[in-house]
Amino acid sequence: MIPIDVLGVFFVAAIALGLAPGPDNIFVLTQSALYGRLAGLIVTLGLCTGLIVHTVAVALGVAAIFQTSALAFTALKFAGAAYLIYLAVQAFRAGSSKINGNDSPELSLTALYRRGIIMNVTNPKVAIFFLAFLPQFADPARGSVPGQILIFGGLFIVATILVFGGVALGGGLLGAFLKRSPKAQVWLNRMAGIVFVGLAARLAVAER
Repeated sequence: MIPIDVLGVFFVAAIALGLAPGPDNIFVLTQSALYGRLAGLIVTLGLCTGLIVHTVAVALGVAAIFQTSALAFTALKFAGAAYLIYLAVQAFRAGSSKINGNDSPELSLTALYRRGIIMNVTNPKVAIFFLAFLPQFADPARGSVPGQILIFGGLFIVATILVFGGVALGGGLLGAFLKRSPKAQVWLNRMAGIVFVGLAARLAVAER
C-alpha cells in the first residue's frame, strides 16, 4: 500500500506541474475562449484520456520506445505538429462566424473530445515525461510497480482535471467577454491560430 504522505507529495507535485504554462493548458484556454467553458471541459476530458494511454504505456513499458527510438519519437511528434497546423488553418479561416454568443460549442462534443485526445497522445514528450516522473514515486518494496504507476497516473489525472477545469472556466469567461465585439471575435480566432502554430513549432523541434 502506498503511504498517504507519498500520495500527498505526488498530488501537490502534479498540481504544480498542471499550473505551469504548457501546451495542454494553453490548448484548453484557447478552446474555452473560442467555444465556451463546456468546450474547455470536454477538451480537458480528452486530454486526460490521453494521459490514461500514457500511464498504461509506462506501466507496460511501451513508453520506453519513444525514449530509445528516434524514428518513433520523430514520427509521433510530426504527426502532432501536423494536427496543430490543421487546427491553426481552421482558426485563421474561421473569422467571427465560428464563435457563438453562448456556451454551446459549434463543434460537436465528440469533435472537441477527440481534439483533446489527439493533442495529448501525439505528444511523445508526455510519454517520456511520465516515464521519468511516475516511477520515481514507486517502490518495489510496496508491491507491484506497474500497479503503483497506474495509481499515480490516476492521481495525476485527478490533479489535471482540477487545474485544467479551472483554466476552462477562466477561458470561457474571457471568451464570453470578447464575443461581444465582432472584431474581437476575429482577433480571438487569429490569436488561437497563432497559438496553434507556436505549439506546432515547439513540438516539431522537441528532442528526446
